[in-house]
Amino acid sequence: MSQTQQRCVGIVQEAWDFIRPFRITGHTFAFADIVVVSIHEGAARGRGEAAGVYYLQENSQTMMQQLQSVVPAIEQGANRQALLNLLPRGGARNALDCALWDLEAKMTGRSIWELTGITPKATRTVLTVGIDTPEVMAQRAAELKSDTIKVKLSGDGPLERIRAVRAARPDAELVVDANQGWTFEQLSKLAPEFADLGIAMIEQPLPRGGDAELEGFESPIILCADESCLDTTEFDQAARRYGMINIKLDKTGGLTEALRLAGMARERGIELMVGNMTGTSLAMAPGYVIAQYCRFVDLDGPCFQLKDREPAMVYDNGLVSAPTRELWG
Repeated sequence: MSQTQQRCVGIVQEAWDFIRPFRITGHTFAFADIVVVSIHEGAARGRGEAAGVYYLQENSQTMMQQLQSVVPAIEQGANRQALLNLLPRGGARNALDCALWDLEAKMTGRSIWELTGITPKATRTVLTVGIDTPEVMAQRAAELKSDTIKVKLSGDGPLERIRAVRAARPDAELVVDANQGWTFEQLSKLAPEFADLGIAMIEQPLPRGGDAELEGFESPIILCADESCLDTTEFDQAARRYGMINIKLDKTGGLTEALRLAGMARERGIELMVGNMTGTSLAMAPGYVIAQYCRFVDLDGPCFQLKDREPAMVYDNGLVSAPTRELWG
């Protein structure tokens, strides 16, 4: 940081209302509860957004407290590498890390693609159907103008619900997310039946910390770790149990660690997905970087909201645009 330029950090809490409550196993979201970090240095401003990891009891208030504790270090010039030691993985570090990436892009005049060496390509996100009655889920799936749909399921009637969705959308590629809601016995029984329905992937069927039985299990459908792989420290175990990792920047604590995790997975031949913990286009933008490595992309967070941040990423029947440099990166 130039000695003539003072760095200043701002943190705000925001709430973005959903169109309707969104239900998954064990949790219902009514709004996106987020923090936004802004770092000003000279005429440049970098921003980052995070929703945190709800199942680790993170929310905007806990993230705010963490962020305030490191403001002096950031204002004194701490960089992304130093940040890895200043804060643990999670939403607070994610917001700061992404703000530092954005700040570097703005100060150097280089895009996030130039900074990372990644070439962006057209990206399609899944659109998600939350848990409801089979009839309502089928109706919402039928209304989605997308070729790829993610279906949230619990341990309550998963086969009935996925059959209803498949009947409504015989044309779509379907992936399912149990959010830790099944037992190993349920998975063993359901996986062949889901395979018969043409389901392309099952995400996090078993609880975090309760999935050791997956080692040696030959699933007819690829299994994806979400809650069971937060960052690089958990990769080796997850790679023995899953064929795919869902990278979320709120879990890894930012794009810096997410890129490291993606690199480890690609070296090991583990497939990738990128996801989100809800939020506006400002949170989806750095996820779009990881999306370039992924078989499945789940960056539809803004689609649940009554409105999005401006300028916003453009969502068109599942096709999502790259973020503008004005938005991020």
